Amino acid sequence: MNSSSSPLDAGGPDQPPGARPGSSLTAARRVRELARTVGGPAVDVLVVGLGATGAGAALDAAARGLSVAAIDAHDLAFGTSRWSSKLIHGGLRYLASAQLDVAHESAVERGVLMERTAPHLVGAQPFVLPLTPLVSRGQAALAWAGFRAGDGLRLAARTARATLPAPRRLSAVETRHLAPALRGSGLRGGLLSWDGRLTDDARLVTALARTAAARGARILTRVRALELTATGARVRDELTGEEGEIRARAVINACGVWAGGLVEGVRIRPSRGTHLVLRSERLGPLPAGLHIPVPGESNRFVLVLPQGDGRVYVGLTDEPVEGPVPDVPEVPETDIGFLLDVLGSALDVPVRREDVVGAFAGLRPLLDATPEGAGGAPRTADISRRHAVLTSADGVITVVGGKLTTYRRMAEDAVDAALAARGPAAGPSPTAALPLVGAASPRTLAALRAPRRLVRRYGTEAPYVHALGLSDPRLGEPVLDGHPVTRAELVWAVRHEGALDEADLLDRRIRVGLVPADRAAALDAAREALGEVLGSR
Repeated sequence: MNSSSSPLDAGGPDQPPGARPGSSLTAARRVRELARTVGGPAVDVLVVGLGATGAGAALDAAARGLSVAAIDAHDLAFGTSRWSSKLIHGGLRYLASAQLDVAHESAVERGVLMERTAPHLVGAQPFVLPLTPLVSRGQAALAWAGFRAGDGLRLAARTARATLPAPRRLSAVETRHLAPALRGSGLRGGLLSWDGRLTDDARLVTALARTAAARGARILTRVRALELTATGARVRDELTGEEGEIRARAVINACGVWAGGLVEGVRIRPSRGTHLVLRSERLGPLPAGLHIPVPGESNRFVLVLPQGDGRVYVGLTDEPVEGPVPDVPEVPETDIGFLLDVLGSALDVPVRREDVVGAFAGLRPLLDATPEGAGGAPRTADISRRHAVLTSADGVITVVGGKLTTYRRMAEDAVDAALAARGPAAGPSPTAALPLVGAASPRTLAALRAPRRLVRRYGTEAPYVHALGLSDPRLGEPVLDGHPVTRAELVWAVRHEGALDEADLLDRRIRVGLVPADRAAALDAAREALGEVLGSR
């Protein structure tokens, strides 16, 4: 085991006030750590891929005292981890398909995030399932039984009732109060349920990476793995074009839908999940999210998710994807039409194609367990969400499948497998009780002197982000009219969160880029933040 790097030293001169010691990711730190990693002594663990699972694996290994390098060809959360519904599911969907182990695992991991590791990023989200004329009494009874079973999962996972309230039935009046956009004609009432909800999935990945960095992990974005072996990787710095070798005692392939491109024998069946982005004013006030049943299907819903930033997400689809996997999936018009049609089945407010101001799609990395040559492959909606940890013939560990909610368990299993196959020795994973950057108790978070929106995104670091705007009024200005994100958040992202260019800022740190028109309007602010921070070094 090589523990020569000190987490406190890792931050070096890039550590301004307010951030956890050693957690700041900067352009200068990347250059230093890349120089000592490529062609340098072997690290204990090399992780390839910096989505939720890869960043989680880097944290898991570093938290066990191992030396870690983690690389990605792009940015943190560049792939699937930024395209989710932002939900931390308790496993209800998996009960319906008798995947009891997956359901329980999901409920446990939801509780870990909400109560221990990331209570600043994950909170309780209410959902209303409206009992419209399209929902039969039998379907309503089945849904209610499911919600009660989901509450049983909460209990089995030992998640407090104060964290996730109990489901209950709603009158028609109560249902319209929580979702005024619903069509009142024929509405019999509704069912209220609760689940976990992330402020932002890409922020979770950033917090994981920074927490790993505070433990000494070298987080290296814009470093592409060209070839993997059990003893390391041949890599290329995508900023300079220089190539070299990273040596490692164990290698974990956490590339999601791209995992099969680096290791033979890994077969993925990507499934596309599409979301629409609407302006909040189009649907009016939404104190709760919505589960809108898909007409003609008994256990499939479209979600309406208010974001609190002037936007609402509507999703999601579950469609198989054939052919090469793109870096950024495109959204087909058929998906948009499907989601709008389902909305139209329940809402009193017409939502037209021109009301869709943005759309995004993520590819779920589902493991294809169908025997080669077998016909009649199942729908991607029916494929198990269990994760798998695979060891190639030469010893590379690949982790695939699963979902955002269970990233921590996937990471733990991958590191366990890597240590079992390749060594070195290390203790068990401590990550179920390891708070991420910004995490604190609800009481501590509530007492912070900062806007609640910032607390939900930055946790205990929120006062320092807020202070940037107070010290310089220009940084307190919004990056664009009608959106709450300030220029101070752009500066913080460059100083602490590893943002290297405009796309990192707009598309992954503050998410303005989900609406193309907003992205264009905020581009100058992003360039100014990069120039001010990087130009001063």
